[in-house]
Amino acid sequence: MERRVLGRTGLHISPLVFGGNVFGWTVDQPTAFSLLDRFIDAGLNAIDTADVYSKWVPGNRGGESETIIGNWLKADSSRRERVFLITKVGSPLGEDKKGLSRRRIVQAVEDSLSRLQTDHIDLYLSHFPDPEIPIEETLRAYELLIRDGKVRAIGASNYDAEQLEDALATALTKGLPRYEVLQPEYNLYDRDAFEGPLRDLCLEQGLGVITYYSLASGFLSGKYRTRADLGKSARGSAVEKYLDARGMRIIDALEAVAANHEASAAEVALAWLIAQEGVTAPIASATTEAQLDSLVRATQLELTAANMAQLDTASAFSEEEPA
Repeated sequence: MERRVLGRTGLHISPLVFGGNVFGWTVDQPTAFSLLDRFIDAGLNAIDTADVYSKWVPGNRGGESETIIGNWLKADSSRRERVFLITKVGSPLGEDKKGLSRRRIVQAVEDSLSRLQTDHIDLYLSHFPDPEIPIEETLRAYELLIRDGKVRAIGASNYDAEQLEDALATALTKGLPRYEVLQPEYNLYDRDAFEGPLRDLCLEQGLGVITYYSLASGFLSGKYRTRADLGKSARGSAVEKYLDARGMRIIDALEAVAANHEASAAEVALAWLIAQEGVTAPIASATTEAQLDSLVRATQLELTAANMAQLDTASAFSEEEPA
């Protein structure tokens, strides 16, 4: 399996990242172990999680996903050297456990390392910008973690172009570690937030880009065409916003391209992302072995220029539709 250089980090990751947000939510530990084994046996290596996953599940407190991944790593010590671990800090876990202050980051990394049962995190992300904390304080906290070998590289999720540019400028002027990776929401339906100034900045500065919601909460799999379909999964409520004329055009184009390649709509949607300028790898989740095998096939699917143009045209806004 090919490896892609992650921005200027010198680190290499597979062209697709496993989304660990499902662990402790729609995927229990035994199933997670099976899926992760199948993932790395296919030659893929990157796993994305966060300290807050999956706090939204009744009875959960956050940290469930990291705990499951850590138990999987502990079960076979050889796994750690085959895995690129990504996790995040900053989302609220309690009144005194939120944000990107130095105190919070220094404590949160220890908690994540403990749950993951490892001595280092390959990529540590600021989950959301924190307007209450100066970016210099945040970067100085990361400087300590990198110096101590607890973190290899840092990145930012959900930053817009202005916020990212400010962080990069602060790192440069203060001689601090900079964000080397951006994790934006980006898929065939949700294009505007990343394409434009944000992507231009990432390309100019040589940042790696790892996209989330790569399948638009499962909408781009093609299994949701009407509101009656929303009950097909736990994520159905997040899909309703895609059920418009443009969404249907995208699904029709995905299925047309998929038919020409004997592939699924989801595989085509991921292959489109993998081929995008500036994208290092998309994140996608799986809850079954069949879905995991589909993710692997997506990394092997090569779309033609005509395929890409067809998908781009279908996902463009018409004059009658709001941008």
